Order: sequence, then C-alpha cells, then structure tokens
Amino acid sequence: MTEQEARQWIGDRFGVSRETSLEQFAAILRDEATHQNLISAASFDELWNRHFVDSAQLIPMASASGAADGVWLDVGTGAGMPGLVVALLIDRPVVLVEPRAKRADFLYRAAALLGIGRQVTTQHCSIEKYKPAKPAAIVSARAVAELSQLIASTHHCTDSSTIWLLPKGRAAQSEVEAAAAKWQGSFHVEPSITSADSGIVIAQGVRPR
Repeated sequence: MTEQEARQWIGDRFGVSRETSLEQFAAILRDEATHQNLISAASFDELWNRHFVDSAQLIPMASASGAADGVWLDVGTGAGMPGLVVALLIDRPVVLVEPRAKRADFLYRAAALLGIGRQVTTQHCSIEKYKPAKPAAIVSARAVAELSQLIASTHHCTDSSTIWLLPKGRAAQSEVEAAAAKWQGSFHVEPSITSADSGIVIAQGVRPR
C-alpha cells in the first residue's frame, strides 16, 4: 500500500475530517521527533501505511468481533499507535497506558493539541499497576510483549466480553499456539492489510487454564 493509497483508505472509511486530524497528528509527531526518538526516522516516509493504517485496521476488526461499548485500553502506546490513532478516528473513550515518562507526557500533550483531551486518558504507569474502574471493552497492544506474557499482565483489566486486538507480526500464529498451554478462549489470527506476512491476534473469553 502506497502512502497515497493509505490516506485514501483512511478517508474512505472515516471521512475527510478524520483524515485531517491524522495530518495534524503527523505534524506533531515530526515536531516531537526533534526532542525524542518516537519512531524511526525512516518510517516517517511510510507514516500513513506503516503506522496510521496499521493502527486503524483494528477498528473494523473490533466492530466485526462484536465489541461492546466502553473503554478501548491501549497498552504501551509509545508514539501513539494504535491508541491515539483510534481516538482520532472514532468517538470511543480511550485509555493509553505508557510506562515511559517522556512518552506519557507526549501523549498527554498530543491529545490536548488534537482536541481529544476529554476523550483520551493517559496513564503513566506499567499495565500491571493500572487499576481500571471497569473492565475494558477492547484491549490493544502493538509490539509490547509475547502473547502469554501480555495476557497475564493485562488480564485484570478485562472480563469475558473483552475483545483483544494484538498485532503480532510474523510470530502471531506461533504465539497463539504457545499461549494455548496457559490460556483458553477464542483465538484467531487475521492477516494485516499493511504487511502480507504479519498477523493480528483477535481473542475473546480469555481465561486461565
């Protein structure tokens, strides 16, 4: 997918105003790159495909999986993917859990600059220390930890209806097979539209064996 195709993909599904919001976020990311290393310099040339569409594709997956109303919890948000992208594209409360202080500060400032400060809550802590008021409707995490470890660290934030949307790259299927020794529930892998050899783990009803 080219950068122009990626922008078109966003615009077709979420509208021009949401696409414009992502343009503003792109400018904020480029400005912040002079202060901290949020994403690799090379990936700015593929920002829309590699980061924005890669994040946005989780939204229709959530809908197709029957996600309930409620909080979208994004673990280890870092530079804002996928959590901040999700918050810019749909009107759902989003909680960003980020343990690194500089990144958490960036996420808080970016949400304010983008006009979504009331929709987005930034938590500067590890996910193990986060105590949600209610179980999350959706949990996402991009390149945070191996699947079994990730489930163990976030399980206290979920219930049986929670939908897990976890981009796992090439290791998606093997991580699902390994996790089956410790966790049961509905697990399947969807191919990523931005990378032919990458997969996204979608899970529900996750509980210990």
